[in-house]
Amino acid sequence: MNYRHAYHAGNFADVFKHVTLVALLQSFFHKETPICYFDTHAGAGNYDLSSNAAQKNKEFELGIGKIFSEKNPPELIKQYLSAIKNPKTYPGSPLIAKHFLRPEDRMVLTELHPEEYQYLKKLFANQAQVEVHHQNGYQALKAFLPPKEKRGLVLIDPPYEKNDEYPELTKGLSEALKRWETGVYAIWYPIKKANQPHPLRELKTNRPILTAELAIYPLDVPLELNACGMTIINPPWKLAETLETVVPWLYERLKCDNKAPRPLIKTSA
Repeated sequence: MNYRHAYHAGNFADVFKHVTLVALLQSFFHKETPICYFDTHAGAGNYDLSSNAAQKNKEFELGIGKIFSEKNPPELIKQYLSAIKNPKTYPGSPLIAKHFLRPEDRMVLTELHPEEYQYLKKLFANQAQVEVHHQNGYQALKAFLPPKEKRGLVLIDPPYEKNDEYPELTKGLSEALKRWETGVYAIWYPIKKANQPHPLRELKTNRPILTAELAIYPLDVPLELNACGMTIINPPWKLAETLETVVPWLYERLKCDNKAPRPLIKTSA
């Protein structure tokens, strides 16, 4: 319970994750029927980049700071930037999702950290479209799936500070798929070392999977975070095509070493 995202807000991993999130959300809006956006580890919802936490390592300078300086980014990047109304703060996934959701859509947010939950609850106070719960995200998968809307996205973005995070995640995901097999699930994960085993890379399910990874350093450089990935179960039509264009663009702008491995975009049936 020690993890606070304020130290990392707006870094390259956030940019990659949230650009992918925007692409996912946009894919739902080709149909008029409502959707449910469910964020299992929602965090505080919004982060002050001038705070002591954000200023400690200034990770945002190697992330959103670089993207802000681009003069003519791709359309998807422009849409992502439209959700960041104040360059002095960085919105978390809930605020970015809220920016794009339509009035008929619904949000379910869960957060276990007591202080983060209080911030999140205050941020969305008196918004009937948004439910905020102080709850373990994996347990919430049992409580809130399947949603009444029958269409939607589940974002699973844990802090990975526990030794048993991957087993707990894969178990929760397996149970969620039994409850809502056709839902779209997006799971973010860190990549810290070369050849580090990643259960999400080899996730077994009878549903289609898209894997996308972005590195900004070579994987043999001893850093806390060299790269990150997203595993997307039931990826929407043409999402792979979109990411095959925008993730290499992000790579060229965000990489800190030319020896960083090229992005990975892989689909499996």
